[in-house]
Amino acid sequence: MPGDRPEDQPRPGSFAPGRACPQQRTFLQERAPPRGRARALRAGTILAVLLALAGARADASPAPADLSGAVSAYRRYVLAQADEFLARTVRLADAVKAGRLAEAQGLYAPARQPYERIEPVALMVPELARSLDMRADAFELKDRDPAFIGFHRLERGLFLDRSTAGLNPVAERLVADAAELRERVADLAIPPVRMVGGAATLIEEIAATKISGEEERYSRTDLFDLAGNLEGAQAIFALLRPHLAGRDPAFVDRAERAFSRIAGQLARHRTPEGGFVSFDRLTDRDRNALKGPVTVLAEELATLRGRLGLD
Repeated sequence: MPGDRPEDQPRPGSFAPGRACPQQRTFLQERAPPRGRARALRAGTILAVLLALAGARADASPAPADLSGAVSAYRRYVLAQADEFLARTVRLADAVKAGRLAEAQGLYAPARQPYERIEPVALMVPELARSLDMRADAFELKDRDPAFIGFHRLERGLFLDRSTAGLNPVAERLVADAAELRERVADLAIPPVRMVGGAATLIEEIAATKISGEEERYSRTDLFDLAGNLEGAQAIFALLRPHLAGRDPAFVDRAERAFSRIAGQLARHRTPEGGFVSFDRLTDRDRNALKGPVTVLAEELATLRGRLGLD
């Protein structure tokens, strides 16, 4: 039988497979830790594994980028846009109060663009954002509600009623709110996460209200707003680009191509004077041509905070 044959018997000084030799048994017995030490060793092993896993997860997340310089530059951009917003709003209000309807209609959309560029920061002052930019749907009596003021109340008078009658108080309040926004923005500390997230917010705003045409229902100047949102997002991305290029150049390339595609589609709808055609003139095909790259860009920019270690 196997094991009874001479060749199956261990030679002197050797040991059978699977069996510990006497020296091994003695060594193991002498070195075997007490029960308490064994438990401690097992606990130490588990702790080491957990720490290793935690380290692996930490290594998987990028270290937060130092965005202090980018945030400072963005703050200067926001202040410049707030200054421009106030100046354009004053010109619009002057035309309204003087009863110059055609001039006021022409000044309406350009006056809104600086606000659209910095809307994520304006939303940090929510009471002013509501006063300046709330649409009629937010009010109980819609566009007949006395609380309905701001740009869209002015829009209704200029483009639906085609009159400046009764709009003087609206125009004056608009200027006062624009001036207060400028003052409040100057005192704001813009957190890096707000700046970075603002790029995606602006493109998501395009997808949610601009491509549908619901933002400027009376004037049909939605493409002006869309361009403002796009330019605001581009300004943020340009400031973040140096921090992104070394981490993921493929991502930067994809985002820049999406920006270019949207800008190219917008350019097809510009007028010789540098403005944009009425949104009513866009076909379903035109809207879909915008929707595709806008959706792609919104998805890409939604990952910015994670890529910069801000999540």
